[in-house]
Amino acid sequence: MSEKSVESVESTIERRSFLQYAGGAVVAGATGFSAPGFAAPSSAYVPGASTTEYDRMYVASVTPYKPGTEDIDEVAFRNYMRYWAQPKFVDAGGAILVSPEAGEAFYTTPSEKVRLAEIALEEAGDKTIVFSGVMQTTTKACLEEAKALKAAGVHGLFLMPPIGTIDIVAAWDPNKNPEVWIDQLRTIADALELPVIIHPTGGMYFAMPLEAGMKIVDAVPQIVGYKMITADTEAMAKALRAYKKRHVGILLAGAAAMHPAILGGYFDGTVSGSWNYAMEPNLEAIVAARDENDLAKAERIWGDGLLDLHRAVTNRDKGYRLHSAYKICTWLRGLIPDPFLRAPQRRLPLAEVVEFRDLIKAAKLEVISDDHIRKAYPNLA
Repeated sequence: MSEKSVESVESTIERRSFLQYAGGAVVAGATGFSAPGFAAPSSAYVPGASTTEYDRMYVASVTPYKPGTEDIDEVAFRNYMRYWAQPKFVDAGGAILVSPEAGEAFYTTPSEKVRLAEIALEEAGDKTIVFSGVMQTTTKACLEEAKALKAAGVHGLFLMPPIGTIDIVAAWDPNKNPEVWIDQLRTIADALELPVIIHPTGGMYFAMPLEAGMKIVDAVPQIVGYKMITADTEAMAKALRAYKKRHVGILLAGAAAMHPAILGGYFDGTVSGSWNYAMEPNLEAIVAARDENDLAKAERIWGDGLLDLHRAVTNRDKGYRLHSAYKICTWLRGLIPDPFLRAPQRRLPLAEVVEFRDLIKAAKLEVISDDHIRKAYPNLA
């Protein structure tokens, strides 16, 4: 399909969904992989209890819009959720995170987040875990949004540091004042008694410093997972492994860090947008190393164009473009009908779209036809 025209983006989604559903069991058998039996939560969550129930590979999902608009495309999102509900993904420990930063949590309304969560739960909530991001400008509004998401039935919450004033988004020093985020986390977590995965970034630091990160983990017993975007992943992983009060899952963000984490013994799962455009080889490489102990096979997969693709997506040399790149690549794979995020988020130039198209092909993954790319980028040669 990578070299052939297709009738529409919708047909690409339907065809891919059909192939994935039909092929999941066959691929699992061909790899010699035995499903660990992951499913939706087996029991009610007990706040503060130590559990590995939420150690999953969460896809940080994007939010599709109807082409040429900023209106959420519920049909496209439902098809996209069916892709993540396939046995090949969930049986290996895959799970779903709706409305993360990659899903534009900062730019969607509470009612939109609830609707996205409802669709995800309808399509996958009986098969795997569904968490949802929470993000509004005030703590009160975050709490109300979180209550609505709990009422919708989500299994847990994905919480990010506060947004708004420069005191928080640019000048906040979490080592000196960890309470800026702790207070908000506790307000939400104590009221809802749901498991929480945290996105530890913000303020003066791209990644949460080790000292502040561990203070936050200790202050909020509902935290069950830590998204690993720290400058020193190994140091944070060691600190979390040494933490005695309860288990906190080490969830890798960057695809390039996943194989080293498996080798180092600190891979509990992921919270990553990289799944969106490279689920099949990511999964095959992880299963090879984690479940089959076939490190040579895993390294061959990562080395066959896959890491080049992931590194281009996360490359900051052309200006920070991570979330725009996630969505562009998801669209290029034929999984959503439109490549753009809500304004004022950045639209990538055509040259960068071509770069990603070619890297996806080099990684031996299917892409939509050039005719379909021209619907969003008419100047494609």
